[in-house]
Amino acid sequence: MVYLYAKSIHIIFVICWMAGLFYMVRLFVYHTEAKLKSADEYQILHKQFIIMESKLWWVITTPAMYLTIVAGLVMFYFNPALLQTPWMRVKLGFVLGLIVYHFLCQRIMRLLKAEISKWTSTQLRLWNEVATIILFAIVFIVVLKSAVNWIFGLTGLIFLSILLMIAVKIYKRYRNNHSKEK
Repeated sequence: MVYLYAKSIHIIFVICWMAGLFYMVRLFVYHTEAKLKSADEYQILHKQFIIMESKLWWVITTPAMYLTIVAGLVMFYFNPALLQTPWMRVKLGFVLGLIVYHFLCQRIMRLLKAEISKWTSTQLRLWNEVATIILFAIVFIVVLKSAVNWIFGLTGLIFLSILLMIAVKIYKRYRNNHSKEK
């Protein structure tokens, strides 16, 4: 019974963690685009984005990451055989990638706060898709419980990555054309 409670908590906080990561990078995009405003407008927006990013990061996203990890460890404690399955090892590789992504986002947040970030809004939009790709990989691995069809999975992830990059480029072109019409 404890295992099922841990699994429920794990799923809930994975959702919170991912929502926080997705929204955080969206805030980074807006924060970066605020530099295009007048100096006075930028300073107001910069201060507001620092507050929003900090609260999202330290109140929701980071605690959700730690609670996800703790719940996962509890599940391993009650079902250590999971660690012997090939699909779980692959999943844990992607989870490790997501943890690295998390801390790289934290670094971007600090660079934006210090006003020394070199990231463009387009680069940040593409960066946001990295979390999407990792999420897709983890969900498919967990649901299908298969690391055997890795070639198909990798091909699908590459295809998804290409589609996401094309979508970002199309959106950028649309946004640029739409802003010229105003």
